Amino acid sequence: MTAVHDQDAVNLMRTRVVLHKDRVAHPSSMDFPHTFPNEDLSWDLTKFKENFRIVIGFIGKNDMEFDMIGVDAAIANAFRRILIGEVPTMAIEKVYIMNNTSIMHDEILAQRLGLIPIKADPRLFDFRRGADDPPTDLNTVVLKLKIQCSKNPNAPPMAALPSDKFINSSVLSSHLQWDPQGEQAEKFKNDPIRPVIDDILITKLRPGQEIDMELHCQKGIGKEHAKWSPVATASYRLLPDIQILEPITGDSAYKFQKCFPKGVVEVEQNDSGEPEAKVVNPRKDTVSREVLRHAEFEKKVRLTRVRDHFIFSIESTGILPPQVLFVEAAQILINKCKVVKAALHSSGAYFL
Repeated sequence: MTAVHDQDAVNLMRTRVVLHKDRVAHPSSMDFPHTFPNEDLSWDLTKFKENFRIVIGFIGKNDMEFDMIGVDAAIANAFRRILIGEVPTMAIEKVYIMNNTSIMHDEILAQRLGLIPIKADPRLFDFRRGADDPPTDLNTVVLKLKIQCSKNPNAPPMAALPSDKFINSSVLSSHLQWDPQGEQAEKFKNDPIRPVIDDILITKLRPGQEIDMELHCQKGIGKEHAKWSPVATASYRLLPDIQILEPITGDSAYKFQKCFPKGVVEVEQNDSGEPEAKVVNPRKDTVSREVLRHAEFEKKVRLTRVRDHFIFSIESTGILPPQVLFVEAAQILINKCKVVKAALHSSGAYFL
C-alpha cells in the first residue's frame, strides 16, 4: 500500500500543479532524465505525437480560444511571446508633416498615428533594410491625412455640440486615405489598405485649424515597438482540475457550490437522496481558492491545475485573423529550431 501511495504522490507531482491556501506546490515540470529512479523520461518523438493535441474551442472574427495539450510550459510560452513580439505587421513609421495647426504637438500626433492598426497583409510586403533601402511599393504603404475644420453654415441656432457646430471637428482614423504606389492598386483592389477601425479619435480641431501630412507604413515586429504587435493580447492558463476527496453533502454542498463561479459545481441528488456537490465544469473556475478559507472543506477538496493542458487565447488587433496569426507563430518557431539545428551541425555537437 505504501508503494501505491508513493506512486500516486509521484504522479500528482508530475501531472498537477497543486494550490494550497498559502502556496503553490510543484509549479515546475519534472519530466526530465534522472529525476525519478528507474524511469526513462528522455524526450521521445513518437510519445510526443501520441500525447500532443490541439482542440479548437471557438474562432471569432478577431479572437479564438483553443486547448494545447501535451506540451511543456516553455513551448506554450514560446508561442505567446512570438505572437506578441515576432509576428510582423504593417504600421505607420514615418510621418511627414506639412502643416499642423491643431493644439496637439507634432510628436504626440505622430505617436498616436503609429498606434492605429493598419489593415494591410504583412506577408505581401518586405522589410526595409535600414536607411539605405529606399521606400518602394514592395516595402512601404503611403497614407495621407489632409483635413481642415470650419464652421457649419447649416448648424441649428441652439447647437451646443462641436459635431453640430463645426465641420471636421474630430479627426478620425477614417480620414486616413490610402495613396497606392506602383502596382499596389492592382494587388489590393479586392481588399484596399485602410485602418482596421474607422472611428479611432486622433485629435480635435476647431475652425481655422488644419492638418496636412503624409504617412509611411513599414513592416516590423512587436519586439521593436508595440505598434507592430499583431495581438491585443495573447495568453494562456492551465486547465483547472478540482478533486473532491470526500463526499460533500447536505447544506455543505450548497456552501461548497457558492465558493466557485457559476457553472463549476452543481448540487445533485445522490443514491441516498441527499444533495451532493459535483464538479461539472472546472474549466470555468478562476482558481480563487475561496473554498480553502473554510475549515470544513480543507480535507475534502484538492485544487489543482493540469500541468500540460493549456487554455490558449488569442485576441487579434484585426490586421490578420487569429488562426492565421497562430500558424505564422508556429512557422517562426520552426525557423528558430532550424537555425539552432544548423548551428549544432556546424559546431559538430549534433550527431542525430
